[in-house]
Amino acid sequence: MSGQGPISVVWPGRSYPRGATWDGEGVNFALFSEHAEGVELCVFDPGGRREVQRIELKERTDDVWHCYLPEARPGLIYGYRVHGPYKPEDGHRFNPNKLLLDPYAKSIVGAPRWSDALYGYTVGSKREDLSFDRRDSAPGMPRCKVIDPAFTWGEDRRPDIPWHEMVIYEAHVRGLTAQHPEVPPPLRGTYAGLACAPVIDHLRRLGVTSVELMPVHAIADERRLIGRGLRNYWGYNSIGYFAPEGRYCASGKVNELKTMVKTLHSAGIEVILDVVYNHTAEGDQLGPTLCFRGIDNASYYRLKPDNRRYYVDFTGCGNTLNIVHPRVLQLMMDSLRYWATEMHVDGFRFDLASALARELHEVDRLGAFFDIIRQDPVLNRVKLIAEPWDLGQGGYQVGGFPAGWAEWNDKYRDTMRAYWKGDGGLIGEFAKRLTGSSDLYNRSGRRPYASINFITAHDGFTVADLVSYNDKHNEANGEENRDGHNNNLSWNCGAEGPTDDPAIGALRARQSRNFLATLMLSQGVPMLLAGDELGHTQRGNNNAYCQDNELSWLDWTLDEARRQLLEFARRVIALRRAHPAFRRRDFFQGRPLSGGGAKDILWLKPDGAEMTAEEWEREHARCLGVYLSGAGLAEVDRYGRPVRDDDFLLLFNAHHEDIAFVLPALAGEPWSALIDTALEPAAPDPRRLAGGETYALRGRSLALLSRAAPQGT
Repeated sequence: MSGQGPISVVWPGRSYPRGATWDGEGVNFALFSEHAEGVELCVFDPGGRREVQRIELKERTDDVWHCYLPEARPGLIYGYRVHGPYKPEDGHRFNPNKLLLDPYAKSIVGAPRWSDALYGYTVGSKREDLSFDRRDSAPGMPRCKVIDPAFTWGEDRRPDIPWHEMVIYEAHVRGLTAQHPEVPPPLRGTYAGLACAPVIDHLRRLGVTSVELMPVHAIADERRLIGRGLRNYWGYNSIGYFAPEGRYCASGKVNELKTMVKTLHSAGIEVILDVVYNHTAEGDQLGPTLCFRGIDNASYYRLKPDNRRYYVDFTGCGNTLNIVHPRVLQLMMDSLRYWATEMHVDGFRFDLASALARELHEVDRLGAFFDIIRQDPVLNRVKLIAEPWDLGQGGYQVGGFPAGWAEWNDKYRDTMRAYWKGDGGLIGEFAKRLTGSSDLYNRSGRRPYASINFITAHDGFTVADLVSYNDKHNEANGEENRDGHNNNLSWNCGAEGPTDDPAIGALRARQSRNFLATLMLSQGVPMLLAGDELGHTQRGNNNAYCQDNELSWLDWTLDEARRQLLEFARRVIALRRAHPAFRRRDFFQGRPLSGGGAKDILWLKPDGAEMTAEEWEREHARCLGVYLSGAGLAEVDRYGRPVRDDDFLLLFNAHHEDIAFVLPALAGEPWSALIDTALEPAAPDPRRLAGGETYALRGRSLALLSRAAPQGT
């Protein structure tokens, strides 16, 4: 609103859409508050420094306060003040002295400048949050900005990668490019930086199909972190569900994120957003008043029924959004549709998704949240991924989400870590996870790709740290190493942290290859943590949520060991993408194929014989083989022809001793080794081996052998 004087004309406007909407002639404002007694729209000068006008919203339709300003234009800076009762014991925390963000704001400018004035109560008073603070919070508050949503998408189309063909790459916008030497310095750590050619080239050469970005919704850093010189790097502290986080924006314009999505789509790469609709940055009853709390605390948050001063906390973050309320549920759905339609994103990963499914206190598998998404004409066509747990009773729901959803499978993570660590008695569990976790997903009619398999994610050790540390080392977080998980199922291979011992270094490299190969050759959808292909280390920090620095940012300089790991990652991902045997659409049946011949899958002992029931239970067993029939895919191509692949033999040895593995005596061509993690980076044994011959399977290694499928199968 540069050069614009005070707004003199106010029209009634409409109650929908919510937020500030530019229609080419003026701006409509609409804000939901069921319990408010009055709402003021606060207009700021073009720099956002000074509040120049307050406009009373006199129109109220179905608890939505609204007006239309024909003189307003994109760029106008605004916020709200909401009047109503301040009765924390009844759940009401209205305080018109506090400037509030619009929950539907498409752009948020600035970040909180922390002081006691940002709290609705008088900090330090005897009665704390039962008191009432009269200081104006506006000087320390971020502002909302009206945007023009116009953008030239051209021929942009979603890549629409089939679930079973996906390879997900979990990344942080800043961390991915903050130290990338080929990204221009002004663009490092931004949406524009992620869209740069060197980054796109890395993703394409690596072979990923889908980038899953950690939260890009507008966030607020916790005051306690700012006081320690830290910030909320991960971003799981949302305060705006429509506005992109400004710290990742080089241009200051929302369209920068749209350009990033369009560029990734042009490269054939999907964009999936990690979204946090379970809680907000306002925390518990002692938290600040930034947005929802001051607009209508009793509607937006789940409050304890016996004392509405306090919040129900299924998230461990102080509060839980009240998705049971129809207007709050509408907020979430409107946000999802906005990102899918206006931002063209391809899917969402829902943080602590069980919290969204709670109708009352139980997790309801068929709750309104699922029903509404299932019938929504926009959202039932995008990728939906659940983090299938929260911190409340009954919140662990791995395998419990309905059809149409995929899930982060932490059972896969824990099993693969424990197996390669050398723990015994795991081969039965290992077999389930390797083949898509049918015990979790088949009973509800879901497919192997319902399982999002991962060894590492943002929360926990990287692969390099998983093989280098027995214990967490989170001292840099300033919490005396009390934060983060203690049970990491990690093994340092003989020394804690960095070492110059070449034998330990070689073993760590082998274990890293074991993890990457196992992940990519398992049924289900693999998710690779950004930087694992580069040997990225957080120096033993397994909870780097507040480390917006070199500890978290990827180091793109490659020594010979890291270059070899990158080449191995590219090769094993390429193998997966080239062979449908590793990305089946259906679960194995474990019975002979039609027309005779071997089963679609065989589990083998080191002597080449098929596993028996009792042998699955042996504590000492750490070695097994898996035969995958290329004729047993039970799939057809787009022309209706049966899909065929080579036969494969996967050999696993988590024991420290070498094993002479007898190859199974099956009809067909001899076997050739494609991968041997003990021999990398040198090529595997070039000999062709017939059934009955032995393969020298080294200690703590994985080998992959292949052969052409027998004719006529």
